[in-house]
Amino acid sequence: MSTTDFDLIVVGGGPGGYVAALRAAQLKLSVAVVEANHLGGICLNWGCIPTKALLRASEINHLLHDLGQFGFAVDNPRFDFQKVVGRSRAVSKQLSGGVGHLLKKAKVPVFDGFAKLAGTDGKKRKLAVTLKDGKSVTLTAKNVILATGARARKLPGLEPDGKFVWSYREALVPDELPKRLLVIGSGAIGTEFASFYRNMGSEVTLVEVADRVLPVEDEEISGLAIKAFEKQGMKVLTSAKLGTLKKSDTDVSVEIEAAGKKETYTFDRVISAVGIVGNVENIGLEGTKIVVDRTHIVTDDLCRTGEPGVFAIGDVAGAPWLAHKASHEAVMCVEAIAGKHVHPIDVTKIPGCTYCRPQVASVGYTEAKAKAAGYQVRVGRFPFIGNGKAIAMGEPDGLVKVVFDAKTGELLGAHMIGAEVTEMIQGYVIARSGELTEAELKETVFPHPTISESMHEAVLAAYDGALHF
Repeated sequence: MSTTDFDLIVVGGGPGGYVAALRAAQLKLSVAVVEANHLGGICLNWGCIPTKALLRASEINHLLHDLGQFGFAVDNPRFDFQKVVGRSRAVSKQLSGGVGHLLKKAKVPVFDGFAKLAGTDGKKRKLAVTLKDGKSVTLTAKNVILATGARARKLPGLEPDGKFVWSYREALVPDELPKRLLVIGSGAIGTEFASFYRNMGSEVTLVEVADRVLPVEDEEISGLAIKAFEKQGMKVLTSAKLGTLKKSDTDVSVEIEAAGKKETYTFDRVISAVGIVGNVENIGLEGTKIVVDRTHIVTDDLCRTGEPGVFAIGDVAGAPWLAHKASHEAVMCVEAIAGKHVHPIDVTKIPGCTYCRPQVASVGYTEAKAKAAGYQVRVGRFPFIGNGKAIAMGEPDGLVKVVFDAKTGELLGAHMIGAEVTEMIQGYVIARSGELTEAELKETVFPHPTISESMHEAVLAAYDGALHF
């Protein structure tokens, strides 16, 4: 790594940072990555990927206990919990190593250390990098992309202690399966962990301060999620207020107020999933024109900060906090730096997916937000109980809901709950990105038998009427 001057330096090697570097290399820009911990970032190492590996295991465990409906019998199904956790870590390690291979293949140097903005050298930005071996190096570049990500928010009294109170990190590598678990926060992170542990056998209580779980989703979908969770034996408390956690040598007790009642509960472990904060500290923002708002760097629609030549992408640049948003921003940002014509991202065309059981996926406006924005809407719904493939799979519980502009036929939003909806939502994302109306969607031929036929039927339900329900 004798070269210290580049066209672009990317600070952070997560799904935003490493994708930015790969795209820059494709465009023949000289580029380097500075990464303090693991290539792949939180997503590959402590987020998206390891949680999906755990959730896959919990789905298998659930299925093993539900084989009777398919005519099978398994006596005393059991699992090795440490092997379940170990597989999850192995999957992350494999993919993180794969990112390193891609960067090496693209001839992108990776500096293992911490980087800080350190002023300018003529027309170039300077970065002071403290390497993990204790040495220091100064890098220069015409442009810098900050992709430092985010970390779990810590609330007073809910700080992770490594034993009783867990953040997502501790929840991914538990020593043993807790019998009684409290999950605080019902966003994607909270509901996924609640779903994993419940399906592995823990007694789970899910607590949300808002009046419903998954509060960013359509209200109808949130209601169905609560019913599904409760059917699985999960206790769900919304509009809840928590008292102070009281720890003993073996467990934690807390008073929770919900539905007008106060009750004291005792748990073996607590997962705090109350949001994230951007990693904006110690990266040299002081003395720059970069603005930070509620721990996130403020950018324009092309990811430019207030400091010339400095860009910010991904979680550190604010909501929505999604890996695929970070990767898309990375490509857009690099192509803009390379002088290509780019289109700013429309956040209403970015899908959101939650991999609990049942899965939840959405894109665009909820029904309530569409009406609040002044649209006259047409809404279509189709339940999985009317879909042959869903019934054949033993997955009849689910719903597809679509929201159209009644005047123009524009697809404003789509909301889904049920088996495999995280794989299906992309169909509606393409429809929104391609500005398709109900006319094109009604005429689209969906394969049979597939659960995706429910997507077509939901469109028909908004207009001429569903055929199979």
